[in-house]
Amino acid sequence: MTDLFEHPALQQAPAPSTRRRSAASKRAAAKRRRRRRQRTAVVMVVVLGVVGAGGYLLWDQVDDLVGDLPFVGSQAEDYPGPGVEPVQVVIPEGATGTQMGSVLLDADVVASTGAFSDAFGANPAAAGIQPGTYQLLTQMKASDAVAALVKNEKIQTDVTIPEGYTVDQIVDRVASVTTITADELAAALDKPKSIGLPASADGNAEGWLFPKTYTVQPGDDATSLLTSMIAQTRSELESAGVAKGDWEETLIKASLVEREAKHDEDRPKMARAIENRLDQEVPLGIDASTAYGLGKPGTQLTRDDNYDLDNPYSLYARIGLPPTPISNPGAASIEAVGSPADGDWLFWVTVNLDTGETKFSETNEEHEQYVAELRAWEAENGY
Repeated sequence: MTDLFEHPALQQAPAPSTRRRSAASKRAAAKRRRRRRQRTAVVMVVVLGVVGAGGYLLWDQVDDLVGDLPFVGSQAEDYPGPGVEPVQVVIPEGATGTQMGSVLLDADVVASTGAFSDAFGANPAAAGIQPGTYQLLTQMKASDAVAALVKNEKIQTDVTIPEGYTVDQIVDRVASVTTITADELAAALDKPKSIGLPASADGNAEGWLFPKTYTVQPGDDATSLLTSMIAQTRSELESAGVAKGDWEETLIKASLVEREAKHDEDRPKMARAIENRLDQEVPLGIDASTAYGLGKPGTQLTRDDNYDLDNPYSLYARIGLPPTPISNPGAASIEAVGSPADGDWLFWVTVNLDTGETKFSETNEEHEQYVAELRAWEAENGY
C-alpha cells in the first residue's frame, strides 16, 4: 500500500511588453554616431600632426581649430535625460562595465561608453548588476541608466516546475506565470521531434520535462522552453550513467518513486523494492499509478479503482510497469533508479502523513503491521 502526495505551487507575474524605437530616434542616434566618428578623426589628425612637427607651435595653431571637442581629458558626452522611448537591452553573462556601456550605446540608451563607465565607477552597487534582459529608455542620463540596472528588475520570468508534476500540471504552471499560452505549449507537444523528444518516448513527453526553475526571456516560445526541459532530462540521465536504451524505462520507474517518496533517503529503497517485485513477477501495487490513469487524487481511490482492468495504469490489476511515466521525476529519483539500495524489501507504507515517515518491509505480515500503524495515526489525527 502506498500513498500519493501533491506538491506546492508557486506564482509569478508575466513579463511586460515593449515598443520599438521610432525611425526618427534611430536617425538621430545614427547622426550622433557619425558626429563622434568625425570628432575622433579630427583628434587623430591633430595628434599625428603634433608628433610629426615635434613642437608646441603646431599644437597652438590647431588648438583654435579643435576647440572644446570631447577627446582625452574632456568630459564624456552624456544625455540630460530622463529618456525618450522604451527599449529592451540584454546584459550578457560576465559583462564588464565597458561591455555594458557598449550594449547601451548601440541601443541609444546612453550617449557614450565614457559617460556610462564614469557613472558605473561612481555607483558602488554597479558591481552587482546581473545578466538578463532589461527595459530601459533611449537617451537616458548615464547615471540613471546605471541606477536602473542596479535594481536588477529584469524583463524575464522565472518559472519553477516542482518534482513530480505531470505534463498537464506543467502546462498550467507555465501558462499561468509566463506569456506562453497553454495552446502554444500543446501545439509544441504535438510536434515531438521539434522539441527533441527521443523516439523511445513514442511522442509522449510525460517524464521528459525536467523539474527545475527555468528563466523565460522575451522572445522565448513554447518550443524553446520545452526543448530546454527535455535537454535537461537527457543530461540528468547521462549523468546518472543510464544507457540510452534504458532511458524510457528508467523514467517510468523514477516517476513512480517521485510520486511516492517523501524523503531522499527513501528513494533508493523504493527503487529496490520495485525491482524486487518486478523480479518476482508480482503486481507493484502503487496507488499513484492508478490515480494517474484515472485522473483523480490518490486519496480518493477505492478498491474497485485499484483493480479496474480498463485502466492500463492500475498496478494492482496488472503485473509490470505502467505504459508511460506518471510524472516528471527529479534528479534524486533518477539517481535512485540508476543505483538502488541493497535489500529484500517488497513493501513500503508511509506511517505518518505529516512527517512523511515511511517504513519498508520484506514480508506481508510485517507490512500489515505498518499499515495498522498508519491507520492508528489516521484515527488519532482525524483522517
